[in-house]
Amino acid sequence: MSSLHRLTATELAARIRRRDVSSREAVQDHLDRIERVNPEINAIVTLTADQALADADRADRALAHGVTPGPLHGVPVVYKDLHDTAGVRTTYGSTIYAGHVPTRDARIVARMKQAGAITLGKTNTPEFGTGSHTYNAVFGVTRNPYAPDRSAGGSSGGSAAALAAHMAPLASGTDMGGSLRNPASFCGVVGLRPSAGLVPASGDWCTLAVDGPMARTVEDVALMLSVIAGHDPASPLSWPGDGARFRDLTPHPMRGLRVAWGRDLGGLPVDHRVTGVLDTAGRPVFEGLGCFVQDREPDFTGADEAFRTWRAWYYAQWFGEEDRAALNPDTLWNIDAGLGLSGPELARAERHRIRLYAEVSRFFDDFDVLALPVAQVPPFPVETRWPDEIEGVRQTGYLDWMRSAYYISATGLPAISVPCGYTDNGLPVGIQLVGRPAGDLELLRIAYAFQLANPTS
Repeated sequence: MSSLHRLTATELAARIRRRDVSSREAVQDHLDRIERVNPEINAIVTLTADQALADADRADRALAHGVTPGPLHGVPVVYKDLHDTAGVRTTYGSTIYAGHVPTRDARIVARMKQAGAITLGKTNTPEFGTGSHTYNAVFGVTRNPYAPDRSAGGSSGGSAAALAAHMAPLASGTDMGGSLRNPASFCGVVGLRPSAGLVPASGDWCTLAVDGPMARTVEDVALMLSVIAGHDPASPLSWPGDGARFRDLTPHPMRGLRVAWGRDLGGLPVDHRVTGVLDTAGRPVFEGLGCFVQDREPDFTGADEAFRTWRAWYYAQWFGEEDRAALNPDTLWNIDAGLGLSGPELARAERHRIRLYAEVSRFFDDFDVLALPVAQVPPFPVETRWPDEIEGVRQTGYLDWMRSAYYISATGLPAISVPCGYTDNGLPVGIQLVGRPAGDLELLRIAYAFQLANPTS
C-alpha cells in the first residue's frame, strides 16, 4: 500500500469504492509521505493527522454498512490556508490570525466534505494570498518539489507543491491574478481558474477572485469541480444547476479545432526558456492532433489598468481595517492604492473591462481556445521576493511579472494551466489554455485531450 500516494484522485476514489483499499490505508500512506517530504518543502503548514485517521475509519465503516459513497468518499485532500476549516487553524498567512480557528467551513471545504473527502491539513499561502511567491511571517517559504532552491509560485503555492510532491491528490486554491495557474505551472500540476460564480465562494460581488480546483491531472480537476461547482443561494454570482456535468470527463475531438497561439499578450517580456518550451513541446501537440493553429491574440488594451484598479478596490474593502503594523509591504501597497481611488478612476477601469470583454467575445467567434504562457518566467530562486527583470526589461513592482496571468483574469474567461514541458535544467513550464465565455466544460475537455497527447505530461 506504500504507493497509494502515486494514484490519481480518480483512481484512488474508485479503488476505495470497490473496497480494494481502505480509506485508512490511503490516508496513512499520504501521512507517511508528508512526514518524509514536507519538512523540506514546507507545503502543508497545519496537519490534522489524528482527525484524518478517525474520519477515514468512519468512511470505511460507512462503506461496509452499505452507505452510498460520495464522489470523493475516503479520498485525502488539503485546503489552502485562505479557506476556513471549522475547528482547524486558518491563518490566511498573516500574523494577525496566527492562532485563528474558524467555527465554520468555507463553501468549498463544506462541499468537499459532503462528497466524502478526508481533510489532511492546510497548505501555505502568502499573506492574504498577496503575490505569486509563497512565503509569510507565520510559516516561512514553500519550496518547489522539482528544485527546493526555487519558488513553488503562489499564492496557492502550498497546494501546488503538496500535489507535486504526492502529499495529496487534490487541493483547493484561489485565483485573483493567477494564484491557481502560476503555482500549477511552477510545480508541474493542473490549476483551473473557473468562470466567476461557477464555484460559489462568498457573499460579495467580486468577479476577480475565484475559488477553484488543483490536481495532478485534468481529469482529477474535473472530478473536484463536479463537487465544488453548483448553485448556492448565498452567493450572488452563483450559477444555476450542479456540477454533475463535469464528472466522467471525455477528451474533446481535436481535428479541426481552431487554436489561437499567443506569445506575449501584446508585447509583454517573456523569458526565452518559457517560450522555448511552449514552441517545442506545446504547439507540436496541437498540430499533431490536427488542430488549426494560428498566431493570434486578442487586444489586451486596458487589461492592466482594469485589473489593478479593481484589485486595489477589493483590497481596501477586505483588509483596509486590519492592523497596518502587522501587514507586509505588498499587502499595504494594495490597500493604500485602493483607499486612494477616485470615482472617475473606477469608472475608467470599468469601461476598460467592458471593452475587453466585448473584444474577447468577438475573438472567440473565430477560435475555440487561446494558448498562452502561464507565467512570464520559469521558477525563480526561492530567496527572491519577485523577479525584477525579464529578458532585460525591468519589472518595477511585485505585480509586473504576473501580467500574463492577470490580463486573463481581467477578461473574465475561464483558464487552466496544464503541464507542457521542462526547461533544460528540469524546471516545469505550464501552458495556459483560455476558453470562451462560460466555456469551462469545453476548456476542460480540450485541456484533457492536450494532456493525454503530451508525452511530457
